[in-house]
Amino acid sequence: GPNAPVMDFVFTVCDEAAGETCPVWPGMPVLANWAVPDPVQSEGSEVERMLAFRDAFSILERRVKLFLSLPLHKLDLSALRDELNSIGAAGRVAVKAV
Repeated sequence: GPNAPVMDFVFTVCDEAAGETCPVWPGMPVLANWAVPDPVQSEGSEVERMLAFRDAFSILERRVKLFLSLPLHKLDLSALRDELNSIGAAGRVAVKAV
């Protein structure tokens, strides 16, 4: 809407939506897809399902830390997109279905 906050970065994390068209974001932020298997889709025992949530959290936590360590003021837009795509590709694992 007209009063929506302007964002510099938008990270999508849905594994299944990676091929979908993203909505238009105000301010034209840098977009990156950091797909993570949906832990809600995991099967198995309660412990195995909880581990899927922990794994998703760990992957995203690592990616956010890598993002925060980037020298944003030194990167042009192309280099920044490359770095974000590289971060998004790191740590991709499949949730085990039992």
